[in-house]
Amino acid sequence: MRRTLSLLFLALICGCIAHGQGGPCTGMSLGRGASLNGYIPFPADNAWNQDISGAAVDPNSNGIINFIGGSVTMHPDFGAGTYNGSTLGIPYVIVSGSPFVKINFTAYGDESDPGPMPIPANAPIEGYPQPGNGDRHVLVLDRDNCWLYELDRSFKKQNGSWNADSAAVWDLMNDEQRPYTWTSADAAGLPIFPGLARYDEVASGQIKHALRFTLAQSRQAFVPPASHWAPNSSNSLAAPMGMRMRLKASYDISGFPAQSQVILAALKKYGMIMADNGSSMFLSGEPDNRWDNNDLNSLKGVPASAFEVVLMNPIYTSGNVPTGPNPVISSFTANPTIVPPGAPVTLNWSASGTQYYIVSPQVGAIRGTTAIVNPTQTTTYTLYATNQYGRSVKTVKVTVQ
Repeated sequence: MRRTLSLLFLALICGCIAHGQGGPCTGMSLGRGASLNGYIPFPADNAWNQDISGAAVDPNSNGIINFIGGSVTMHPDFGAGTYNGSTLGIPYVIVSGSPFVKINFTAYGDESDPGPMPIPANAPIEGYPQPGNGDRHVLVLDRDNCWLYELDRSFKKQNGSWNADSAAVWDLMNDEQRPYTWTSADAAGLPIFPGLARYDEVASGQIKHALRFTLAQSRQAFVPPASHWAPNSSNSLAAPMGMRMRLKASYDISGFPAQSQVILAALKKYGMIMADNGSSMFLSGEPDNRWDNNDLNSLKGVPASAFEVVLMNPIYTSGNVPTGPNPVISSFTANPTIVPPGAPVTLNWSASGTQYYIVSPQVGAIRGTTAIVNPTQTTTYTLYATNQYGRSVKTVKVTVQ
């Protein structure tokens, strides 16, 4: 009986030690498109959450706007209902205690965060119920542990795992910089979710973060916190990934309907961050049948000339991308290393210069330096330690007999 209680206690604390307490995320509701109930992802000093209404204008702002096309208008790439059978926008789901499943990478595995990840079998794929052959993003927020998981070109497999071109994990309680030149589920190497216009925020009367948008052309450069480029233009006035545009303070929004006014006010205070190649001035949001499409359509009357480019400094190109040391893993151990099936094993590690850890299989993204696992067969565990310069890896084997 004492051994049973001991094992139960270890199992209960395993998730807490491995993944970290949810902290401020615990107030979020659960489900597809659920409300965050006022929670704002990432710290207040994160680039997505910074008030840039008083920031300097980039000296090339006019030239960049002219290159985009001053008469090109905004387009809300989200709304209510469907178009050709697909919902309008990028969906997300908030989960609690979902099983962690394997992610199989089909394109950019060397720049992706390995699984496992808590992607539910019914996670909405961008464009659901008919996702088609587009980006097929999947966004999952883990309420209990306060992590964000994002997949690109996602396909669910019959065995419960997922195929994806790429995937990234984001610690919602910290400022995280992906390794320079690495992609994420977005071309800029940025998280997608914090840049979505969400109905629950608009209904509250205020969006408190920057929004995500796309442009048709970009050059081989990025502006932090972006980490990756996907150039399709050599013109010096083409946008670098991560470029932020701000609606001019002088632009009168008083005549716009209610939902659009909230969005435009956010674009004056927080701006919008260029995150991918696509149709120019397309603004990202979640699909929700409570959107008023007639209201949102009024955004199509706002031209690019009503915006200005916020000062970009630094701009990283192939000649000045920062370099530095990868994390240093000094130890990664298992105790004990030989166990019967299902017995608890404590994984411990020590590392320096690390922004976040992942242990695979079974554990996933973690905070701290300890995890408890219960292998049922001989398993080699891999510790991934990542910072802005790259990733270091160390393994340990546990024999089950």
